[in-house]
Amino acid sequence: MTTTDYLISAVLVLLVIPQLRGMRIGLRSLLLPLVAVGAAAAYYLKSIPTSGHDVSLDLALGAVGLALGVLCGLSTRVFRDKEGFLVSKAGIAAAALWIVGMAARTAFAYEADHSAAHAVYTFSVNNQITGADAWTAALVLMALVQVIARLIVIRIKAHNTAPSALPVSA
Repeated sequence: MTTTDYLISAVLVLLVIPQLRGMRIGLRSLLLPLVAVGAAAAYYLKSIPTSGHDVSLDLALGAVGLALGVLCGLSTRVFRDKEGFLVSKAGIAAAALWIVGMAARTAFAYEADHSAAHAVYTFSVNNQITGADAWTAALVLMALVQVIARLIVIRIKAHNTAPSALPVSA
């Protein structure tokens, strides 16, 4: 992993800070995580291999991302602020799940280049995974699915949040 890889990982981990503080649900809260993960995807994805069992790897890690994203969304509180705007505020569990997902991807990438290189190679050959590009695509897909799933759950929770009581005029 390069210094750039570590910086990208750090920026993505730091996306949890506005979530912990709470954000009004709107275009900004939708675009910020999508743009950040989309930019990382554009940086890392050179190709999306589909040979061998590469698609199965994508589906497996996509399912992990889906589970993490849904759990993040479910452990994020949605409420109305004093002014009646919808706000989402991640709890400790949501933050921990986001960080676990990022840390797992970063740790895998590091270990795949270092002490686990032979194990990853052997696993890849035995399971017909075509190589580093397949792993990169699957890990990026995992992150994208996690972000999208979290956003969908939060939008559903926002939709189901009762409208604020409006003052009755005389």
